[in-house]
Amino acid sequence: MKECDIKLYALSTCIHCRNTKEYLNDCGVNYDCVEVDKLDKEERDAILEEIKKINPSCSFPTIIIGDKVIVGFRKDEIAEALKG
Repeated sequence: MKECDIKLYALSTCIHCRNTKEYLNDCGVNYDCVEVDKLDKEERDAILEEIKKINPSCSFPTIIIGDKVIVGFRKDEIAEALKG
């Protein structure tokens, strides 16, 4: 799979977020994961504003792979986006 910039916005308590992290790990790709619920209030507020720009419903997980935004654990979409 092609390496590209991958950012994952997740919640530490969310099973779909956990499944997404596990899948990305299984794919052997590097990604930056931000566990939003573990941030302090100021950082969390800033990150939530950032997420709302790409995902107005601000739901988790929100994954950015290159220029593609995927909301939720959508294995097929993630696999397709990783192919580039």
